[in-house]
Amino acid sequence: MPELPEVETVKNTLKRLILNEKILDVDIYHNNIIASPSVDEFKEKIKNQTINDIKRRGKWLIFELDDYYLVSHLRMEGKYFLKDSNDELLKHEHVVFKFNKQELRYHDTRKFGKMYLIDKDKIDVSKPINELGLEPWDEKLTNLYLKEKYSKKNIPVKTVLLDQSIITGIGNIYADEILFKCKINPLIKPKELNDEQLNNIIKYTRKTLEEAIKLGGTTIKSYESAKGVHGLFQNKLLVHSKVGEACPECGTKIIKITVNGRGTYYCENCQK
Repeated sequence: MPELPEVETVKNTLKRLILNEKILDVDIYHNNIIASPSVDEFKEKIKNQTINDIKRRGKWLIFELDDYYLVSHLRMEGKYFLKDSNDELLKHEHVVFKFNKQELRYHDTRKFGKMYLIDKDKIDVSKPINELGLEPWDEKLTNLYLKEKYSKKNIPVKTVLLDQSIITGIGNIYADEILFKCKINPLIKPKELNDEQLNNIIKYTRKTLEEAIKLGGTTIKSYESAKGVHGLFQNKLLVHSKVGEACPECGTKIIKITVNGRGTYYCENCQK
């Protein structure tokens, strides 16, 4: 699933390609991708709207139109591709935004992606945006903030790092990397973390995501940006997907466990 660095890369790529394009029409071939409003209302409202800016909030892309925000989550396999209008429509291209000579096509093999069209004055109080926690670089993300959020958490810290209502944008890959750099066992309960560990979570969340953004994200399975650009951060991964390999710090073999249904990689020696 694309996480914050991948979505940031897609955002930056799309901004170079489609800013100021007017959406003349839209074809929708899989209705379930449109979460809100109804498909008919979505199609009618988005016509003749210009793409003025593209933003990101957590793992969500936010297309700023004249009167609305188009909020899009890529989920497991979602991708955007800019194509010529006469290019053949591929099997998994489910939503097609039509411009003058080109089309922005949403491609999703598993059809899990979601789109919301939200009135501009309601964006901060509407789902899904109003359910998101702090961005990793928000100045409100402090030791005290995490203490408050973690104080009653009796589930593994790995699971809590994936909770988008606390810190938004962290997914499975980066959670493993952050916890390794913090030397925190993924099974420890968040309420047991000390001040140094909480500070390190903030520090290494920011550093890890910043480095991943610079490298265009992580290509595992099928992630690619809007022009088919693959990320390079997978070459920097320390523990994720490294089961059986030597820990880069101590040489102990990296193990894989399941935490709340998510494959989790860590070093038993370094992350006690």
